[in-house]
Amino acid sequence: MLVLNPVSGNGSHAERVRKSADDAGFTVLETQASGEGVEFGRLAAAAGADLVAAAGGDGTVNEVLRGLDAADALDDVTFGVVPAGTGNNFAGNVGIEGIDHAFDVLAEGERRRIDVATADGERFLNSCIAGLTAEASASASPELKARLGVLAYVLNGLRAVTEFEGLPLAVEASCPGTEKTWTGDAVMVLVGNARRFPARGRSQANCEDGLLELTIVERSPPTNLLQEAAIHRLFGEETEHVTNLFASELRVDVRRDDPVGFSFDGETGTHGSLTMETGERTVELAVGETYEPTPE
Repeated sequence: MLVLNPVSGNGSHAERVRKSADDAGFTVLETQASGEGVEFGRLAAAAGADLVAAAGGDGTVNEVLRGLDAADALDDVTFGVVPAGTGNNFAGNVGIEGIDHAFDVLAEGERRRIDVATADGERFLNSCIAGLTAEASASASPELKARLGVLAYVLNGLRAVTEFEGLPLAVEASCPGTEKTWTGDAVMVLVGNARRFPARGRSQANCEDGLLELTIVERSPPTNLLQEAAIHRLFGEETEHVTNLFASELRVDVRRDDPVGFSFDGETGTHGSLTMETGERTVELAVGETYEPTPE
């Protein structure tokens, strides 16, 4: 079965995906409202589908995965991704290069068991972010994304940076034999499961190591932040205002009264504190040829 979001991205993909899915023998379920991907994922599992694909952006992928999880089917199905959103970051990280390539991978691609991350009981595959990046993503309207694509996020980020006051946070990161803490005001908190922050070459993190990759960008003068971001991106160095941690379990506490927005694979919710972990659940995923089981 294939769950199709016909309006993700600029909406031009729908007919192409329908035809490819029909040719490949998929039953297609089309969403008409936010959240329906969860119910359709659950329905696909209940119908006994052994291969379930999500056609849309990262948010659609997240919804269908949560539906499979709600049906307790993550051990029983192969999951697939057909990139038809704006950024398609998760698809790129697992080696899916486009719609036609996605159907080739669904038919003949390698299968790998990858980590499924959990945040207060909710599953996510690619990333969880809070701060400036999350605000820019949440405020990018569907019309702006349709018109400008990924540039919409950049434009909203530039608008937000002049107004963003920072997040007062306390962070605890644990992995076997190691515990680390961080306290301060952050511009961004970036947690990657399949995604690495920042991208050094490709943005793919290790999806099979049972660990989350955490990057904290501390609030600092804009000039310092831009200089350090450039150094960090080029050389992968930890600098004065950028902290990298690996964790199998992670707790983030917001040290102010009002909660903040966290974006899970592009789906936003507000939290005053959040506990994330990985290693508990995995899912079999159809991956492309450029997927790296153990990236550097």
